[in-house]
Amino acid sequence: MSNPVSPVLVGRTSELRVLIEAMARPPAVVLVEGEAGIGKTRLVHAALNRLVSGDRPVLLGYCHQIREPFPYGPVVEALREVAGRLPAAEALNPVTGALRDYLPELAHALPPPPRRLNDPQAERHRLFRAMRALLAAVGPALLVIEDLHWADDGTRELLRFLADQPPEGLTVVATYRREDLSTPGLPLGRTYRRPPGTTSLVIPLRPLDAPEVNSLACALLDRPDLPPAFAARLHERTAGIPFVVEEVVRSLPDTEGPDALDRAGVPLLLREVMAEQMAGLSAAAVSAVQAAAVLRLPVGEQLITAVSGDPAGLGQALRAGVLHEHPGGRYGFRHALAQQAVYDAIPGPDRRLAHERAMAALAAMTPPPLVQLAFHSRQAGDIGAWLRHGRAAADQAAALGDTALAVEVLDGMLADPDLPAPDRGPLSLALSRLETTGLSHQRVVRLLRRLLRDDFLAREVRGEARLNLGLVLCNQAGDSAAGRPEIMAAVAELHDRPTLAARGWASLAMPEWGTESLATHGEWMARAEALVATTDAPELAAAVLANRASFEMSIGSRDAFAIAATLPVADPSTAVRREAARGYCNLHDSATTLGHYAAAEAFGRLGRRLAAETGAQYPAYTVDVSTIRRRWLTGRWEGLRDEAIALAEPATKAPLAVDAWLVLGLLALATGEWEEARRDLHNAGMDAPDAGFLPIAVAAAGGLVELHLARGALEHAVAEAVQAVARLRRKGVWVWGAYLVPSAVTALARAGRDQEGAELVAEFADGIAGRLAPAAHAALDHARGALVADRRPAEAAGFFARAREAYAALPQPYAAARVGESEARARLALGDGSAALALAELAERFGALGATHDAARCRRALRDLGVESPLRRGRKGGAGALSQREKEVARLVALGRTNREIADVLFLSTRTVETHVATVLRKLGLRSRTEVAPPV
Repeated sequence: MSNPVSPVLVGRTSELRVLIEAMARPPAVVLVEGEAGIGKTRLVHAALNRLVSGDRPVLLGYCHQIREPFPYGPVVEALREVAGRLPAAEALNPVTGALRDYLPELAHALPPPPRRLNDPQAERHRLFRAMRALLAAVGPALLVIEDLHWADDGTRELLRFLADQPPEGLTVVATYRREDLSTPGLPLGRTYRRPPGTTSLVIPLRPLDAPEVNSLACALLDRPDLPPAFAARLHERTAGIPFVVEEVVRSLPDTEGPDALDRAGVPLLLREVMAEQMAGLSAAAVSAVQAAAVLRLPVGEQLITAVSGDPAGLGQALRAGVLHEHPGGRYGFRHALAQQAVYDAIPGPDRRLAHERAMAALAAMTPPPLVQLAFHSRQAGDIGAWLRHGRAAADQAAALGDTALAVEVLDGMLADPDLPAPDRGPLSLALSRLETTGLSHQRVVRLLRRLLRDDFLAREVRGEARLNLGLVLCNQAGDSAAGRPEIMAAVAELHDRPTLAARGWASLAMPEWGTESLATHGEWMARAEALVATTDAPELAAAVLANRASFEMSIGSRDAFAIAATLPVADPSTAVRREAARGYCNLHDSATTLGHYAAAEAFGRLGRRLAAETGAQYPAYTVDVSTIRRRWLTGRWEGLRDEAIALAEPATKAPLAVDAWLVLGLLALATGEWEEARRDLHNAGMDAPDAGFLPIAVAAAGGLVELHLARGALEHAVAEAVQAVARLRRKGVWVWGAYLVPSAVTALARAGRDQEGAELVAEFADGIAGRLAPAAHAALDHARGALVADRRPAEAAGFFARAREAYAALPQPYAAARVGESEARARLALGDGSAALALAELAERFGALGATHDAARCRRALRDLGVESPLRRGRKGGAGALSQREKEVARLVALGRTNREIADVLFLSTRTVETHVATVLRKLGLRSRTEVAPPV
């Protein structure tokens, strides 16, 4: 067989075409997904070579498996390629001057640096804007980021920023391994929603099939064909991974025959392929290749020489194609598989010595790369140095706000079977402290439970471990039934550590969790404050203060805003500011529940900023989910369903996403999707309401009462209302009843249980008296009107009118429209014909929101009055475009509803629905209703 020639791209025709088309239609965001060796990089570079780019620069950045805490590094690396393409400094956006420290080689071409900001979040946002402005100044460009699965959180956030607001002409291409993503299924860390006008796609790459492996081998060997048995064996042993196919074929001897693979004596395991390639290298070149394998990352010539001990070998290794040059004067393997194959073939004693030389060379650097030092120490068998560098690396990362890296380092150390037993407890505690503000919880829960079960921790250490376990179970896992007993046990074990015990009591004091009364929660909060006052522990003092502020806001206290203003947002300690972040994120949630939406938005902004500064992922996520609820309440429904689904569906976050499930349930209720509403409201904590987040469980119960009423199931509505009110009464935080009491009173009144309804209204009024809870006060008038609607319509109309004005002022436009409909019906009962105009206007408001069931109900009432109320016309479409009514019908058809069910939801006759369904099928060119997809 002849020597292999330059490989061609095989089996990727459609993927290459799609990638080139996307690159040619900027702005674009393209994600190329596939396992190691599948050909992601080759596909991207093939597209770059075939794309007619002209002066369009290609900016390449690389993420690395072993990284130090240097956020944005891959993008900064890529931006260095813009040298010589920038306009004069005076023509650049002044904000680009913020990049001088990041791009010193471009400093001469950038504007003067702007004045530093005291706000780290604002400074980061300005840096993001600067990078975007620099890319815009370069003109049409291609930004390629390789191995996104190894990216730091900062790089992912920057790429999300660029993807959300791409400069005109920019195409972002990123490659990644799905199985190695830190957040499964989310290469950018969070769900990415394509902005209007932006091309966005994911290109997954699969292994080659047998004919494609044959084609690749033929191209490599410059042969028109190969023996079928040889091709079949090659596919079998390489699993169709292009890189492995290529390396195997390159190593074949100059022989032919179907058994050539066996006779070559080179099994298809990659490490043996690499050994075959290295057999022809000199000793100096072998040393250089082995040094690169030990170092793992592409590095400079000096570091390779320091580890190999011979400066002469690097050049030969490069010429032989075993090592490759990377941007920035760094050298390494073309692929991680090749590095691992060479590394595994190095004899153990030689590997240990090489790691020791790497330790010495890296320790001499300023600053020393602690993560790499920890890695090489462990591989060298120096357990003491490994522990020292590993702890220092985690501490450094946490101090810089890179919590994810700190967790990664500690988690790796704890997973090592050779970790000395005395060090397991302290490292576990360190990890659990970090995880109380992170999102991932399964690993730390298992680890802490094992530690507590093994019973080798000292009592005070055991108490802290149990406390952290309880906090993670209550918060990240959303399982207060399991978490609160752990916290109760922990505070008993922590009697010699009052500050930590104070944290436990402060956590138990949060009234949103558990079945205890508000009075009990107040006692626990006072106990926490008394304990923390006896010690000097700023972080724990901040934690208790954050919980006090959250406590006061959650109950609508008049002191809440004053206490919130005292949270230590400017403290120099990252740990203290992390507690302030948690506090403000909690305040965002509570203010949303109370109806203080402007304040909630301000709390959320500040909480997110502090969370980003301090690496507190969990509090930031709580703002994301409660923002979904705030958008529902304030009537900003466009795109809300998709965003709620994106937050609710990931399995690792499902316990935290009760707000999102609540909103999905209420949206389904407003569109008449009864089964979806029942399912989603159940997921919002109604499966175990006593163990969940009570404010959301109360609101979900209110939604279920409304669902039963809408379906005519009055008995079920009353039963649900009675149970939910009992939970609310036991807790005693009546301000949360804003989303339950009006529905509960409506159900009781319709069932003829007026006395119970009146007692509930009176109890609700007493419970919210003096509270800063505008949503609850609006709901009180709503409930008063519901109580007398059937018996005293004039009185009811007055209550409903006051409630409508209060809801509109919040604003809660959907609630205002619902109570406005009740007001109009009360006025109609009094003979006020002008109320029909109000109903017509409300039908329009409901329709504008997307509440199609409510709009249809109003139109049905108008038809009964003999008043025509045509549907709003959408934007004019083509002849085949669906009307508004047809879209409503199509959505319900797509959900599997029968014509009778659709008629009930939209208040139409079955025959009218049949006509609409036929029109939908005709316009969409479909034969069966089972083919109908939900309209966009």
